[in-house]
Amino acid sequence: MTMGSNVSLTALSDTIDSAIVSLGWSSPTGEGDADVSVLLLAGDGKVRSDADFYFYNNPVAADGSVQLLGKEPAGDGSEDRISFDLTAVPADVERIVVAASRYEGARFGELHDLRVTLADAVGESLLRFVIEDAGPVSAIIFGELYRRGEEWKFRAVGQGYESGLAGLATDFGVDIEDDEAESAAAVAEESSTVIPPEARPQPTLEAVPAPRPPADEEAAPKRRTARPRTAKKRVTPPRTPVKSLAENETWRPARLFPVSALKGDRDREMRATSVLLSVMAQVPRFGRRITAPFGAPSGRMETFTEVSLPHGDTPRRPDGVIRVERAGKLWTALVETKTNGNALKSEQVQAYMDIAARRGYEAVITLSNDVALEGSPLVDVKVDRRRKHQVALWHLSWAEVAHQAQMLIRHEGVGNAARTWLLQDLLHYLQHDNSGCHGFQNMGAAWVPVRNGIDDETLCQGDPRALEVVESWERLIRQVCLRLGGELGQKVLPAQRTRRGTDPGTRRARLADQLCLEGRLHAELRVEGAPGLLTVSADLRTAKLRTSVEIPAPEQGYPLTWVKRLVRRLSEAPADLHVETLVEGQTGGPRGTLERLRPEPGDLLPKDGATRITGFRLSLFKGMGSGRGNAETGFIRSVDDAVHRFHSTVMVHLDRPAGGRTSPKERATA
Repeated sequence: MTMGSNVSLTALSDTIDSAIVSLGWSSPTGEGDADVSVLLLAGDGKVRSDADFYFYNNPVAADGSVQLLGKEPAGDGSEDRISFDLTAVPADVERIVVAASRYEGARFGELHDLRVTLADAVGESLLRFVIEDAGPVSAIIFGELYRRGEEWKFRAVGQGYESGLAGLATDFGVDIEDDEAESAAAVAEESSTVIPPEARPQPTLEAVPAPRPPADEEAAPKRRTARPRTAKKRVTPPRTPVKSLAENETWRPARLFPVSALKGDRDREMRATSVLLSVMAQVPRFGRRITAPFGAPSGRMETFTEVSLPHGDTPRRPDGVIRVERAGKLWTALVETKTNGNALKSEQVQAYMDIAARRGYEAVITLSNDVALEGSPLVDVKVDRRRKHQVALWHLSWAEVAHQAQMLIRHEGVGNAARTWLLQDLLHYLQHDNSGCHGFQNMGAAWVPVRNGIDDETLCQGDPRALEVVESWERLIRQVCLRLGGELGQKVLPAQRTRRGTDPGTRRARLADQLCLEGRLHAELRVEGAPGLLTVSADLRTAKLRTSVEIPAPEQGYPLTWVKRLVRRLSEAPADLHVETLVEGQTGGPRGTLERLRPEPGDLLPKDGATRITGFRLSLFKGMGSGRGNAETGFIRSVDDAVHRFHSTVMVHLDRPAGGRTSPKERATA
């Protein structure tokens, strides 16, 4: 591509709902680098809020639409990759700006081979744009994705900013800390603090086009010869296990992180913390994945255990400490860990927050089997918000830790066999029954009373126990998404059918009232690349689980051809799969099990022949566990198994229709 040109993504690929944008450069000294940033812009060309500005201190969007994947060595330089899920981009976002900036007075004219490439979700390169003669600018917009009607397009920009990241971000409505007007760029690059606009000087920062280098550039002093650097090779475990040299099956391989000697909760907490923190420090990409959502910068990480910190008459001993250094500045977080379903203690967490505030630390991270929800703190942790003193309190689930390890081991790699082995041993440890790191495992004390109240029709709207069950259900669904996403190597996210900006507490209260009236729990999962939303419904009256997906009808062809092709595509799906035809203006159309429809696919067609078919619903039913825990007969296990079975036996046989057409349900939740 050339500067200013644009191209439709659908012209490059039949269906491109996800894209990987890579920014690259090389350095003649082998030391130059830059940081990428992404801005989501509304129709007025401004960010909707500062949360729409993604960079190394804010690398992941909560809705999964943007994720900064980090740097990879490439030739004599590096390459930064950014993942975009275009189906998850909010409807009021019209442009996505992809930029990079340098710091400490460095300029892009000092780098070579400035380029941006765009690939589809499977890594096939679709376009490339090279920026020539960047000149003395410290920030550059490489390109932008933007909407035109129902399609996405990419424009090659190449616009430079002498005022750096601060000037670029300010132009698009982001509040950047500015201690002095003349040092805006340096401040913005080295600090993630956002201060109110009224307390911030308002310098005039103008974007300038990237100038050409002076004609006498060849007379400049010779640069040092570039140091040879080798691109990292992606290392993943072998698909076929190597034959063991053990004499018999009773022999067990030696483990770096053994679990056999764990005898009590304290032993489990100490071992789990030490195992996790040591691997985070030794596998930088994994450590970055864990800490980036909490505001940690990208830099050198060190981790510690058995730390003693003064607190009144009795010193406190947090389970761990994480420190990250970048540009001479330290980011520090205290870590408090629980295993085996044990609850975090409010008094303990509050003490660590007070210590962190006094010592100038940035965060306290709690880690347990529980799953935190948006807008809803952990039930057992209540802290005095007036005493936070700018210390952030974050929560991490063991299921999230296992998910990140799984993604790197099975799908993305860490570029080093020894680091891959470390991650494998960590994952083995977390998944062992004796580790106590098993994720969300209990629907809570309200589960049995709510089920009984639904059975005998005594559960009334407004009952707080119904709200507890809804929150537990949401935690379970988030964990199911993590596990399925780790297996597939794809994004799997809960799809919320509510207006953007709706208060999470209000939404959960409404769902609790629906539970009291209908006796059902309902959730929808958006699986990257799937033709529709995976729906999970638990009917507490009938004790049945239903997993289903709605797929839209093709835009061309004949209905009989559609149903024959659908039945043929599902040749390996379970015989008890229910197939229902969705027809316009009616609640339901012809339906039947796959076993009955295989010899007669035409039974799925409406009898009158004139009714318009809008799509098909595929469903599997199974009995749900009654227990509130994760045992073989527990509700949690039954939901996890149902989702896994439906995806592996039904959804894997379906393809997204050509042109990226989505189901009505997907359009409602987009």
